[in-house]
Amino acid sequence: MRDAWIYLENGTFLQAKSFGADTTSVGELVFNTSMSGYQEIMSDPSYAGQFVTFTAPEIGNVGVNKDDMESSRAHAKGMIVRKYQQRYSNFRAERALDAFLNEYGCMGICDIDTRYLTKMVRSEGAMMMVASSQISDKEELRAILERAPRIEAVNYIEEVSSKEPYLHASGTYDSRLFCYNKAPASQAKIVAIDFGVKRNILNELTQAGMAVEVIPNSFSAETLIRRYHNKEIDGVFLSNGPGDPLVLKKEQEQIKKLIDAKIPMFGICLGHQLLAISHGYETFKLKFGHHGGNHPVKNMSTRRVEITAQNHNYNVPDTIEEIATVTHTNLFDNTIEGLRYNNAPIFSVQHHPEASPGPKESHYIFNDFLNLIKR
Repeated sequence: MRDAWIYLENGTFLQAKSFGADTTSVGELVFNTSMSGYQEIMSDPSYAGQFVTFTAPEIGNVGVNKDDMESSRAHAKGMIVRKYQQRYSNFRAERALDAFLNEYGCMGICDIDTRYLTKMVRSEGAMMMVASSQISDKEELRAILERAPRIEAVNYIEEVSSKEPYLHASGTYDSRLFCYNKAPASQAKIVAIDFGVKRNILNELTQAGMAVEVIPNSFSAETLIRRYHNKEIDGVFLSNGPGDPLVLKKEQEQIKKLIDAKIPMFGICLGHQLLAISHGYETFKLKFGHHGGNHPVKNMSTRRVEITAQNHNYNVPDTIEEIATVTHTNLFDNTIEGLRYNNAPIFSVQHHPEASPGPKESHYIFNDFLNLIKR
């Protein structure tokens, strides 16, 4: 392992060890409380531009494999862990985490007090940082961080969105048979707009009975409206994705047109936020965001509590209740987790019903989308 140095925007300077890519990188520091699924997290496009501090004490012990990828590559800037285990032990593993990170230019940082970092972020909020296995001088790292753009100023959607349309046909992954389920016969055709979509979201949509066509973020609302009126598609899905939704001006304008056309729509995470903004309600940034696989959410219709997977730094304001009904509420901080719009066939959730990693108590939401389309 190499030496590594971290400089945080609050002035904290730390020394650690590194694995993965030998590089210097700037990103936003967040923490994730999931106890498993580090590969899914690192390959989730929503983490683009971020360093993820894992609260699980040991990372790397199960290696990585192709089936647990949530996209085609690792997107996070890097990962920070208490103890890295190069020697993996899992019959599904194909290679070590170190090789995986190195392939995609991602840093791994270890032998550091992750509890200290997590408590710092909890107290002071998510913050920008620079990490390097090449530069040890504190002032040089500080200068690099000061010159770098903040995550709010970067449009990571342009990096993570697919460049060409494609059809997605895989069902969900069967963890008992270690293969993908055959998708059932489709009952509806939808278009999924890719802002950085996770693969398991697409799997759940097809498993629920929808034929899924994925298109880039540079979509034309007029084309989708024409296809909807010609009965070529039955609805639109707005995916998760990285960064600040307020910078996505062209996407907001196109979504406004879809809202006016009253096309059935469903959004997850960033899609949930973009729907709110496109209705005229701007999002706000949470202090340190929600990242983990153990967040309790109350279903306001059934009154049941669902343990959910979460990954977002932004939230919709309470004032949106003027035009929408709150369907789900976060029990950690009472922020809005789900909405059903009152005058349009549109609903959305902030949490991740597809999990991966995390619990699957909310996967019924994909069937809710199919039922909305049928109605």
